[in-house]
Amino acid sequence: MRTQVGIVGSGPAGLLLAQLLHLQGIETVILERRSRAYVEGRIRAGVLEQGTVAVLTEAGVGERIRRKGLVHEGIHLSVRGQLHRIDFKALVGGAVTVYGQTEVTKDLIEARLAAGGQFVFEAEDVSICGFDGKRPKIGFTHDGRRRELACDFIAGCDGFHGVCRQSVPPGALSTHERVYPFAWLGMLVEAPPVCDELIYGHSERGFALFSMRSPTRSRLYIQCTPEEDLEAWPDARFFDELRLRLGGKMAKALPTGPCLEKSFAPMRSFVAEPMRFGRLFLAGDAAHIVPPTGAKGLNLAVADVRALARALAEFYASGRTDLLDAYSATCLRRVWKAQRFSWWMTSMLHRFFGRNPYDDRIQLAELDYLVSSRAAQQALAENYVGLPFEDAA
Repeated sequence: MRTQVGIVGSGPAGLLLAQLLHLQGIETVILERRSRAYVEGRIRAGVLEQGTVAVLTEAGVGERIRRKGLVHEGIHLSVRGQLHRIDFKALVGGAVTVYGQTEVTKDLIEARLAAGGQFVFEAEDVSICGFDGKRPKIGFTHDGRRRELACDFIAGCDGFHGVCRQSVPPGALSTHERVYPFAWLGMLVEAPPVCDELIYGHSERGFALFSMRSPTRSRLYIQCTPEEDLEAWPDARFFDELRLRLGGKMAKALPTGPCLEKSFAPMRSFVAEPMRFGRLFLAGDAAHIVPPTGAKGLNLAVADVRALARALAEFYASGRTDLLDAYSATCLRRVWKAQRFSWWMTSMLHRFFGRNPYDDRIQLAELDYLVSSRAAQQALAENYVGLPFEDAA
């Protein structure tokens, strides 16, 4: 097999990259170790920055987002039962769109299939080589046969545990990581939203988040320990705890409904740099992870592949490598800003049990300053709605 760009991973990063390159007449093949049904069924984040919606629209998959996405012009902070609204529209003239990553994935797969895009689902034992020269290759097993894909470039969009980053030679990669002493327990429920915007809750019992996926489905989270046992959290206990943490009128109005999915997510920050090694380019979770508090994971992946698609298009159009050479530095500027924002949101809203009382008082002072200062709210709104895309210097 032969193509121009071999893409490992069919999450939003790999799918969007293939779609953007297709619009530039550049051929791709996507290799994915899971089945199509599994990929389309993964429950993930659902808050899209303005810039992300613009890129998806440019890629030709914005129509369903426009029809079904929920545009939010602000968020609420619940601080010990008191509700405070951060008005994005008034503060920075922007908004975000709530539209599940599962739906983004489905839209992109449909677009690629409609355009004749090449996929290999259930590709086993994927390996990459030759990316330090001019003839990269991706080996894989499919239908019991060992095969090889020759390409000009490899895009590693295969997530945190994928093979691409692990294939980089020892010593060529620097990694930076912070593991948080808590996790999120999440439930997707068949119940209408209690509020028309997200509610981030801080309480003495820990963090809580009320979100939604549609007018009839709510996505709910509570802070828990990293060693949590899902069996210890029946639905009734989860709802009781969420009410205690939200407090006030929202707790009283919170509707319940059948649980469609329950999951547990550890919290970490991670960056690998650089994001390019010869003709291998890392994108999305393969290169960086952020805690979900700031809603930046999917949006960072979109920013990465936007930059990579533009760089590859320039190379195939003119032979120039300027943007390819700048890819890692371009992406990392945005990545580190998103890391800072996600760390700040996480540190401000979660309880660090066992921390000394001074630190707890500083956290409350930070929250008090935020809800009473327009300048502080404007900084939050600017980051949450999405900073401008980074382009090569």
